Amino acid sequence: MKYQSQLIRALVFSIIFITTCGFTVVGHRGDPSKYPEETIQSDNSAFNSGADYVELDLHLSADGELVVSHDDDLFRVTHTHAIVSQNNWRALSELTYDNGEHVMSLPQLFKYYQKRPNTKFILETKIDHSSDPSYELEDQIAATIKKYHMEKRVMIHSFSVASLFHFRKIMPDAYLILIVGSLKRINFSNLPQVNAVNVSSDLILNHAWLIHWLHQLNKQVFVWTEMDESPDLWQWLINKNVDGVVTNFPSTGFKYKLAKEGTKKYDIHRSGSYFGKKKTNTMMNPYVRDKQNKFVYPGQKFEVMYGVRAHNQLYYQIANQTFISAEFVNMDLTPEDIAPYQNKQVLAKPQKDVHVYRFPDNQSKTDKVLPGNTLIKIENFNGSPKSLWLYTSLGWVKANDILFYGFFDQSSWQNYRHLPRISRYSNIALTPYLPLQSAKPLNTWQQIKQIQKLSTKKVLHN
Repeated sequence: MKYQSQLIRALVFSIIFITTCGFTVVGHRGDPSKYPEETIQSDNSAFNSGADYVELDLHLSADGELVVSHDDDLFRVTHTHAIVSQNNWRALSELTYDNGEHVMSLPQLFKYYQKRPNTKFILETKIDHSSDPSYELEDQIAATIKKYHMEKRVMIHSFSVASLFHFRKIMPDAYLILIVGSLKRINFSNLPQVNAVNVSSDLILNHAWLIHWLHQLNKQVFVWTEMDESPDLWQWLINKNVDGVVTNFPSTGFKYKLAKEGTKKYDIHRSGSYFGKKKTNTMMNPYVRDKQNKFVYPGQKFEVMYGVRAHNQLYYQIANQTFISAEFVNMDLTPEDIAPYQNKQVLAKPQKDVHVYRFPDNQSKTDKVLPGNTLIKIENFNGSPKSLWLYTSLGWVKANDILFYGFFDQSSWQNYRHLPRISRYSNIALTPYLPLQSAKPLNTWQQIKQIQKLSTKKVLHN
């Protein structure tokens, strides 16, 4: 009887969730394309970009603290080898990410977001119960959720069936999601215990019937993949009637959620700055785009009230009946973030097609590429410190795709060294540019050897 009661509560929760949430956008580890994963800055960016939930991973430290981290070894994100399960929390909490934030515990996360009721989380248990029979991780998570009254703001997902079965015992009303990459894991032993299944996109691609079948069993279907921002991929996903997408690009997920719902205007309410070099007209609305005799000036700050998509372009409302193109409006960069790169030039990386974009948006890629062996001046900036966009006479390019050129004096290097780690790009040409002449294209190693013949310096690139 108790088992049936638990299943009924879980089913009711599932139905309520399905009918109220629709296409759910989940920021995978926050907003990792813009900021270091699983930091407050990354989580805030995901929520500000339209994510309904942020997905985070949990390990236990040697002294039993819940540590927010995907990897057990923190080297990838902190540049320090530290195994979470082999270190006490005090030592782990001293480690920092590239944005200066310290490694975080789940209690710290909940305390920060406790009074922001619209922020919700999916917690993943990183555990293998075939080698670790203890359920201390699950018990600690449950206790922390209850302590901070986060029961209605948290879902739990895991590859571990044993982990989810334990949660069903200690938190009967919890919303549980089984992560699967194989049909073998979807069976009638596992399904009754969970509310949803988080399926790899490859599995759906090969078994188109799976979504309908799971819906028939009153199970939600989330999709996870190495999400990029390909329009074809997103169109395919949202047309498959999935209930949610776990993505590294929450702003793109939100864009397609709005498109699916037919929504064109959405709340932002964040401080922004105009990065344009010249004053620009505002407009009364973005649909007709009649210019007003009002202007926004370089460096001007304002409140971005709403975002509106029209004519396949994003506009921001900054006052009553006052809109501006979003192209040169930034809410994530400061003048300090870009100061060392001002007035510099860019050079396409050897043997790489550097695509040009119409706007600082991965969805706006054109067929144009930067010409090889050609210096092009940086005219403007957008994006975030970790995901910087550069405006040139040809259009927008990604900072990660090019070599920065012009760091040849002490002042430039001093400005660069004062940048926080997150804003320092290592793809910098350290030697003055010299045209490379050849009867046929040279590979990267041949180009480097030719430069070395002409200079004792080297080119540093990613």
